[in-house]
Amino acid sequence: MPAPIAISPIAWMVLRYGAVAALTMAAARARPSQPKDPAHETVLDDLPDGVGARGHRAEGENSVHGHGKFRRVLRLRPGGPGVEFDGALLGRFRLRRVD
Repeated sequence: MPAPIAISPIAWMVLRYGAVAALTMAAARARPSQPKDPAHETVLDDLPDGVGARGHRAEGENSVHGHGKFRRVLRLRPGGPGVEFDGALLGRFRLRRVD
């Protein structure tokens, strides 16, 4: 009777992350490339750094508009080449009374 294959927990984690990365890459390549809308890119570029929210009341509805932007540069050595991470987020949460 063959013995079960003993694989360490780290190897299972590597296999799991590798499978997720492979599926992500396959999905990204299968999706057709579309040009980005310059108006949307401008709005996201003009957001201030940090997180903010403001309330808004109009026509019987209460809503909160929120935004956030995170930008960091990662360098392996001082003055060396780096990678910039830039994430922007716009959102709205709306409550409205319905009769």
